[in-house]
Amino acid sequence: MNPLPVEIATEIFVPLDRVRPGTIDRALAAISKAGCRIEGYAAMGGVLHVLTDDRSASRAALAAAGFAPREAEVLVLEVVGRPGIAQRVFRRIADAHVHENFSYVASGNRLVIGVNETFASAA
Repeated sequence: MNPLPVEIATEIFVPLDRVRPGTIDRALAAISKAGCRIEGYAAMGGVLHVLTDDRSASRAALAAAGFAPREAEVLVLEVVGRPGIAQRVFRRIADAHVHENFSYVASGNRLVIGVNETFASAA
């Protein structure tokens, strides 16, 4: 198998208020109003994961809007849109005995994956 190009990036994540409607809207609006481009996001398990073009400004905007933003390293892979590509990626991750926590798609046919292990062994 050919190696897939892997980038290590930093995403922002914030816990969501699941009781209050509009929480995702407020978070994404804060990032957008700061002039940051949202490249990918996913809301799952009460957490909003966001990949932006300006992490520092996005984090500051979220904090100013009353959120508690944190950061985490993620794997970002540019993939070709064809049948089986996602399965191929996750097979390689499984074969490396790496546990994935979450994944989502970002702009530009990129797959974002959060893992527990250090990235030196996963990349």
